Amino acid sequence: MTQALSGMRVIDATQILAGPYCTMVLGDMGADVIKVEKSPGGDDTRRMGPYIDGESHMFMMVNRNKRGICLNLKEEEDKKVLYELVKTADVFIENFRPGVAAKLKIDYETLKELNPGIIYCSISGYGQTGPYRNKGGFDIMAQGLSGIMDMTGEKDGKPVKVGIAIHDIAAAQTAIQSVLTAYIHKLKSGEGQYIDVSLVDSALAWTVWEAAAYFGEGKLPKRNGTAHRAAAPYQGYATGDGFILIGAANQKLWEKFCLYVVDQPQWLEDERYATNSLRNEHAQQLEVDIENVLRTHSSAHWIALLEDNGIPSGPIYSYDQTMNDQHIQEREMILEYEHHQFGTLKTLGFPAKYSQTPAKLSKPAPKLGEHNEEVRAELGL
Repeated sequence: MTQALSGMRVIDATQILAGPYCTMVLGDMGADVIKVEKSPGGDDTRRMGPYIDGESHMFMMVNRNKRGICLNLKEEEDKKVLYELVKTADVFIENFRPGVAAKLKIDYETLKELNPGIIYCSISGYGQTGPYRNKGGFDIMAQGLSGIMDMTGEKDGKPVKVGIAIHDIAAAQTAIQSVLTAYIHKLKSGEGQYIDVSLVDSALAWTVWEAAAYFGEGKLPKRNGTAHRAAAPYQGYATGDGFILIGAANQKLWEKFCLYVVDQPQWLEDERYATNSLRNEHAQQLEVDIENVLRTHSSAHWIALLEDNGIPSGPIYSYDQTMNDQHIQEREMILEYEHHQFGTLKTLGFPAKYSQTPAKLSKPAPKLGEHNEEVRAELGL
């Protein structure tokens, strides 16, 4: 079965997470991704554990479905290899700090002379313009600048980093959609173009509800734990043996929750809880009242009752519980594949399920410089 991006060639001159995640997805969909790593040493992720027989598992997770070559771009002979590769490519993606690509003579202005149709995507912490463009930008700094860290955590607690590298993944997703949009334009017109993606911009663009409150009423989004900013009950609650999530966020669900789940009909007469706005205004007291009831039984007891009454609910899993959940497994979000060196390994599956052009795992992450000879031969070098 032909994959959607078969025939697209992508040069991946990125490392760590945002760029490699972007190119991994393109490779999952059939693009020929050639990862260009620096010599010596390669992608810095190769030196991040955990390791399997000396190889970084983190590197292997985000560099599947790629071929790999190793080049020293300060050497003219190695730069010649890259230039010849660019002539055959559709997309070039890099995550150098602003100015470095130009210094190495692999910037957009240089490469488009070799290939006018090249789609060139730069991924950086703060973007290629603006007063912060030359600052080093990791995910945690982007979480701070975007305001997302300030709105994450318990109401009276410190700002908390989101549990995953959300700005890296946001930038990767922005780069994916931007590259594909530019590729469609190229197929129509033959034109390439330059794309500037930053970690800060990408995740800030996800704060649409918070922006609506700020622009509309001047409200600042503050830390609120698991609670929703505009609906209640809609958060995590303690039970007799753990925590569960309850989303009785409209009047009908609230009434069913009071009558058929917690058996507290008097809450329907309580003026503090009469409407969603009032429940949200008194969410702290509502949390106390609800948890006083929920602590009398187990999480499983309450989830069963909530589900029987059509009220959205669910567990709060640890990661191992997630990996062992039947639904996650049946959705094929955990894949096993055979690695030529390490045997059977596990990786995450593909979140989008295509009927005609499915993603597939065709090759494991390359060893450093594994395809040097193969790629050079293809280029006639």
